[in-house]
Amino acid sequence: MHAVYRHALRQSPVTTEGIAAGLGVTPDAAERSCRELVDLGLLREDARRPSGFVAVDPEYAAERVLGPMERAIRAQRAAAETLRAQLLEFGRIYQERPAPSDGRGAVEFMESLSSTRAAIAELAAQCENEVLTSQPGGGRRADVLQEAIARDEAMLDRGVGMRTLYQHTARFSQGTREYVERISQRGAEVRTLDDQFVRLLLFDRKVAVIGVEADPGAAIIVREPNLIHFIRSTFELWWVSAAPFPLEWNNQDVADISEQLKQRITLLLSEGLTDQSIATRMGMSVRTCRRHIAEIMDRLGVKSRFQAGYLLGSRPPSPGGLTDGETDGLTESESDGETDGLTESESDGERDRAADGLPDGG
Repeated sequence: MHAVYRHALRQSPVTTEGIAAGLGVTPDAAERSCRELVDLGLLREDARRPSGFVAVDPEYAAERVLGPMERAIRAQRAAAETLRAQLLEFGRIYQERPAPSDGRGAVEFMESLSSTRAAIAELAAQCENEVLTSQPGGGRRADVLQEAIARDEAMLDRGVGMRTLYQHTARFSQGTREYVERISQRGAEVRTLDDQFVRLLLFDRKVAVIGVEADPGAAIIVREPNLIHFIRSTFELWWVSAAPFPLEWNNQDVADISEQLKQRITLLLSEGLTDQSIATRMGMSVRTCRRHIAEIMDRLGVKSRFQAGYLLGSRPPSPGGLTDGETDGLTESESDGETDGLTESESDGERDRAADGLPDGG
């Protein structure tokens, strides 16, 4: 086609016969090239000579051929932008939709610790009325508490109510006590239980974040209203059974908590649980748990766990689990040395790795 167009510029007007003769091509080839150039707007028929063709400026041809196409494209783009704006007007209405009644989309799985913490930070920032938290596993690491304190104080300063549950062993953690004192000064309530419970956070009775036992970094986010009602009811059962976290210690407080810990360990020992299972349930290290068990066995006068389990399982229960004589030594070890043992266990990593998924408070 280029040769035909160049020939037409030199010989205009031209005919297909003249092109065929001048370029040495067949008349059919000359005819096809002329038709293609006409379609592109680079040739037009000569008004004075119907069988002839005249070359056209490419810029004029582009305007004549492409102009209508470009105008149609601009019109389509304008229509698309108008439709987009109309659709986006419904975005705010969609965001206000209620939770699906069939439960679809009401449970979301967070696979990583980073995504879990990002979700918690977002929910805490949006929280308006109340946050409930339960954090099993004893005392928390300093870096975990440091991450939580600014977020939790911000919620409390906004007037958000906060209730937090720990296990009794958290009372022996200096860092946890300092954290509890700071949030309590802003109106938070903190209590402790002697047994294990589920790790969770519940925001405004609408969204719950639940820890995943098999993967400490993962979490499940729940929005389904019936599940939320069950989660809150369960928390309330834990709460009424828990004891307030004391901001100031005295010997009687230490003795009371020590007694509850011993009673629970005695019960779990009588049920045949392993050292690891008892330690997990109690929120303490295996090392500390084994020291408790050894002291219980010593007071019972037995040499093996089997003997201890049999004796505890066959004897009628006493109000304190063990008799006064059997618990005196344990109470002393709790009040004098157990604080150190529990604090040391925080660095062992046995409980902290399991506690990292859901930070304290919000």
